[in-house]
Amino acid sequence: MLTAVDSSAQTPSPAPTYSYADLADRALIAPVAVIATITEAIRLKPEQAPGVAPGHARVYVEASANTLIRGAGGLPPTLSYLADVPLDARGKVPKLKGQQVLLLARPVPGKPGELQLITPDAQMPLTPELEQRVRAILTEALRSDAPPPITGITSAFHVDGTIPGEGETQIFLSTREHRPISLSILSRPGQERQWSVALGEIVDQAAKPPPKDSLLWYRLACGLPRELPAGATGDLDADAARSARDDYGFVIEQLGPCTRNQPIKTS
Repeated sequence: MLTAVDSSAQTPSPAPTYSYADLADRALIAPVAVIATITEAIRLKPEQAPGVAPGHARVYVEASANTLIRGAGGLPPTLSYLADVPLDARGKVPKLKGQQVLLLARPVPGKPGELQLITPDAQMPLTPELEQRVRAILTEALRSDAPPPITGITSAFHVDGTIPGEGETQIFLSTREHRPISLSILSRPGQERQWSVALGEIVDQAAKPPPKDSLLWYRLACGLPRELPAGATGDLDADAARSARDDYGFVIEQLGPCTRNQPIKTS
């Protein structure tokens, strides 16, 4: 029997804010993305909720499914799941009944309507911006040319141009789906360095860097190592290897940090 429990001794936590990387981390591995309205929320006793972060409480939630954003086979109208929510300033669970939320979850096999959130905090208060951001991530991910996860760097080479200060570096990446991705960096005297990404065998010199908070940006900014591995330049002489490392550092700087406000905790 689940009962509501008061606890004013815990320190409240601020409402989470999600970066693009936070949302992509969750949405891309969630078989189900659904907008729902909470109809019941019951706080579990501490002994029923091991591993809850300080300032949070675990609740059993029942909700009505409103809009299915992602989910093969659909969902029944009534859903249930467990979620960890931040406590309010009084150390209590805020009022959840009637709140619209976006859930990123997986179905529980053999239990229709029962979900398991991808992460304990993957029940997120619905806003138009949140819905738009998650829809954009999933729409990009479903495209036939969607960039796959990057698993490493296989090799790099650098060729000097015919005049001092001119050169080109190409860096070849490995991916989970064994699809080719490469970076191309061009240097010309008196001009800003230019770089581009090729999602295939053909390098388009006119291609532009990916915009921030796009799926390709996420794959690169969050999947690439911060420095070019030594093994990637093993076949280059010292000067060419130095140029390749410098050009790679330029790309990493241009991408900017992969900011995660709510990193997924793994046990």
